Amino acid sequence: MHTTALLLCDLQNDFLHPRGAYGRAGCGAPEIAALPARLAPLVAHVRARGGLVVSTHFTLVPGRGGEPFISPHLARLRPFVKRGDFLPGGWGHAVVDELGPADVAVEKIAYSAFYMSRLEWVLGRAGITHLLVAGIVTNGGVASTVRDAHVRDFHVSLLEDGCGAMTPAIHAAAVEGLRPVAEITSVEAALKF
Repeated sequence: MHTTALLLCDLQNDFLHPRGAYGRAGCGAPEIAALPARLAPLVAHVRARGGLVVSTHFTLVPGRGGEPFISPHLARLRPFVKRGDFLPGGWGHAVVDELGPADVAVEKIAYSAFYMSRLEWVLGRAGITHLLVAGIVTNGGVASTVRDAHVRDFHVSLLEDGCGAMTPAIHAAAVEGLRPVAEITSVEAALKF
């Protein structure tokens, strides 16, 4: 377990909490809402066994006058995202209470948690070779992060029931697409590790 990290992808208040950006807009899914309660025992287990808990945080970097830099595709998909959402250091940016605080928190600006972040450096310094990956959304940030971890020679275990997407069908298709690059497992199996 000392070379294992539980990677919690984007399980932030602005995505999951009813008062967060997505909750205020009525954008969510029951499968996603259920993740913190399902993952909390695993967070405790990984910590107790000497593993590392790392949370990734989707971030909207504030620009001039505090207005966030928002990618055009995100502005089209989620027009409700506004100034103050996913703000570094803000309540909405933080990992949900049930899972935090993480041992290490990494800001990210794109789907993959490795893209232009310090994640690879942190994992290397901590001696991590195995990632247990959980979070949202399976077809977005999770899939991109898993693929990037694979090409960086991490052993990746995707927690199929520790991830979620906007629909069960999208989640299932994403998991199938990750089988060539990750071991597909469950939270229950990880609790026995």
